[in-house]
Amino acid sequence: MPITEQQLLQILPNACRNAGVFVPVLNTAMNRYGIVGTPRAAAFIAQVGHESGQLRLVREIWGPTAQQAGYEGRADLGNTVKGDGSKYRGRGLIQITGRANYAACGEALGLDLLSKPELLEQPQHAAMSAAWFWSTKGLNTLADQGDFVRITRRINGGLNGLADRQALYDNALKVLA
Repeated sequence: MPITEQQLLQILPNACRNAGVFVPVLNTAMNRYGIVGTPRAAAFIAQVGHESGQLRLVREIWGPTAQQAGYEGRADLGNTVKGDGSKYRGRGLIQITGRANYAACGEALGLDLLSKPELLEQPQHAAMSAAWFWSTKGLNTLADQGDFVRITRRINGGLNGLADRQALYDNALKVLA
């Protein structure tokens, strides 16, 4: 069953009018990648909500902070050309990061993200890239198992923002039940 704008606003109250923009594209993306049913949808919306500041940010705010400066030259992200760190900063609702991830995501979605990384800032691509990432990391299985901490680790690489993510998840489970 698709998520409604009212449900999305109950889960992510700070999304405001962005909820109306994102509801149709989230439903399309979630359906395409099998993110259906309460456990999956609740975990996905909670993670997307945290990563995007409740649907308000589709591009990582760039300082660069010390962590962001560390993206430069990171072979594990495929950042091999000077400037890749900033060019391939986190974008989309789950913040796809790094040249290699942009290449893989672009191939999966039929987009030239290496030449036009900003395409991930458009709502339909921001949502679809998040669902693609979710799928490639096997997160539906973890959502079915209720393993929200492992989902967070696969998305974030650690447990940054776990309390906020958990609060959004707990709320989403109630709203979508």
